[in-house]
Amino acid sequence: MLFGFVAAIIVGFLLTAVQNWTGLRATHGKPLAALVTLWLAGRILILTNISPFPWLTALVDISFLVVSAVFMGQLVFKVKQYRNMIFLPVLLLLVIGNSLTHLSVLNQNPAFYIWGAHSTVMTITLIITIIAGRVLPMFTANGTQTEKVPNLANLETAVIGSTLFLALLYLTNLSSTLPNMVTALVFVFAACSHAIRAMRWRPQVTLGTPLVWSLHLSYWFIPVSFGLFALHKAGVNITASTALHGLTAGAISSIILAMVARISLGHTGRTLTPHWVMKYAFMLIVFAAISRICAQHLQANISINIYLIAAGCWILAYLSYVIFYWKILTSPRPDGRPG
Repeated sequence: MLFGFVAAIIVGFLLTAVQNWTGLRATHGKPLAALVTLWLAGRILILTNISPFPWLTALVDISFLVVSAVFMGQLVFKVKQYRNMIFLPVLLLLVIGNSLTHLSVLNQNPAFYIWGAHSTVMTITLIITIIAGRVLPMFTANGTQTEKVPNLANLETAVIGSTLFLALLYLTNLSSTLPNMVTALVFVFAACSHAIRAMRWRPQVTLGTPLVWSLHLSYWFIPVSFGLFALHKAGVNITASTALHGLTAGAISSIILAMVARISLGHTGRTLTPHWVMKYAFMLIVFAAISRICAQHLQANISINIYLIAAGCWILAYLSYVIFYWKILTSPRPDGRPG
């Protein structure tokens, strides 16, 4: 889910966005086909375990993110867009996280997997934080025909800085050695910063625009989840898994669906009017996340059923996207431009 599904989404977004940022044609044709093949090879090797050399499986899988960073980096460096170079070291943080998960297999040590997975979730949250700050105010203004809310420099520094600090905290594994109350305070600061940022974006004006309120609702899972992490570290009866699933089943899963539903229209030259079914798909993915977060605090026989309901809602939400966007994604742009 992290390095097959989410990593592919992140790379797809960045390789699409970099064309708009730089004005240069992004990776396409044979290089893009080769990149997809590399991603697919990693999936097949992991799924089938046909390689007699685990290190080869690791090398193929990890190289997908490395090559993607090279493809993006060459365009950014060519036009000297230093502002967008931030995504290159962030992609390399994902490479480190992926390497740790493979190291757990090579060394038969589950601790490396937990280390890699948790640090990767925090890194992905950092990526969402950076991208959301760039696009959510603009999407809100365009979608609701209201004035764009300008970002506050100090607030952006607090939001991105605290999220980056948490990502590095988990990447260096200091999160397991620092006093719990210290980590809890960092999570409280990050949660409050994200909440203030989200409120400034005026989610209340988006209620009639599913393509926008879905993004706002997805983003709110970040401060909520950070709050849950803070309570867990402070000793409250909330598991780390519950807080972690607030980010994975909540923020990451829901914001991906909301983003691809909008970007798939905009980058294929269509009007930003999704099929009416997508409104309910957005609701399903949020319901799936809330159910998953709450399930662990119910009785065992009930929680198992809640897990199944959450999984079913998640699948149905994404299946709705596949069905109703299939023609859009497999048809040429109406304006004849490459897309």
